Amino acid sequence: MRRIWGRANSINVMKVLWGCAELDVAYERVDVGGKFGGLKTPEFLARNPNALIPVLEEEDGFVVWESNAILRYLGAAHGRGSTAWPEDVRARATADQWMDWQQTTGQSGLGPAFVQMYRTPPDKRDEAVIRKGVARAAETFALLEAELARRPWIAGEAFTLADIPIGCIVYRYLHMPIERPDFPALAAYHQRLLARPGYATHVAVGVS
Repeated sequence: MRRIWGRANSINVMKVLWGCAELDVAYERVDVGGKFGGLKTPEFLARNPNALIPVLEEEDGFVVWESNAILRYLGAAHGRGSTAWPEDVRARATADQWMDWQQTTGQSGLGPAFVQMYRTPPDKRDEAVIRKGVARAAETFALLEAELARRPWIAGEAFTLADIPIGCIVYRYLHMPIERPDFPALAAYHQRLLARPGYATHVAVGVS
């Protein structure tokens, strides 16, 4: 059986679980990381020398790590012919650019603020980092707001795998207890995503 290594409340693991739901890919998940530990064991490091989750391991031992790379692999292996994995090279390039944007830009403010608020003990939190992160997030999500005001999905008129990493950070941004501008297009996008069982089951489960 295909295995996904990683704790379910990791945003990057959520991406992969949601992707499997969209593509009807069967798997078993193994808890590792966070309170479960196990990332520095020789067995796990043999799968991912970076000691990070998620890791996808096929039944024959083939391994892929990096969440967006896993999504692309799943799309190529199981998504051909669906809107999730466009056949048109330009449509796929548009999806790819937004997947990369999520990791390089979309996370740039939200990620540091999230770590301070949820992964750092209260007496060690740096409020300046939180303030800076929230301000930066408002800028980056304003860009998403403008894009989603023009079209229903991030890469065009149909859902693609690019909506998975984007949807994950949108959920986190809209549900963290922070001040944010009014973003009606993001709110409407979140409602569209809630109609997708994979998002409702694996992502819209609270922020932790």
